[in-house]
Amino acid sequence: MATTSNPRKVDEVRKEAGRLSSEAPTANQLMEGITVLLNQQMLKYNWVGFYMLEPGANPPMLVLGHYRGAMTPHTRIPLNQGICGAAASSGKTVVVDDVKKDLRYLACSLETKSEIVVPVFVRGKVAGELDIDSHFPAAFAAEDRELIEYCAELVGKRLENE
Repeated sequence: MATTSNPRKVDEVRKEAGRLSSEAPTANQLMEGITVLLNQQMLKYNWVGFYMLEPGANPPMLVLGHYRGAMTPHTRIPLNQGICGAAASSGKTVVVDDVKKDLRYLACSLETKSEIVVPVFVRGKVAGELDIDSHFPAAFAAEDRELIEYCAELVGKRLENE
């Protein structure tokens, strides 16, 4: 069972993400701001990053963009690999409470216990995703999922307008 985040903190971070969305001049700067915000303000979010689909890549490839946390060897992920690939391929949020029990998990850190990956949509198509790892098992409760999906939606809307 997922551990619950402080609702007041989630609300505060959601409002700050909305402020960032209205003030960031570009989608790129918005993604950078969101990675910093989530990594610094949400205690259980130990690695936060955006992977975006590489335009024209064949086969389709997710490429690491802005992130906060430890370096990762996974800077390019094919859509048929990992939890990131599963989320981008399905267009659905993937929450893994225990990465050791999910064969799709691409190990980045021995400390990672749980992960959530939320697709970023642009004009109804997956353009990338927001990936968050936690050193805590079952770190992503419903309120976390809603917050992260909101952040991904802000980025998707900004990308549509660029």
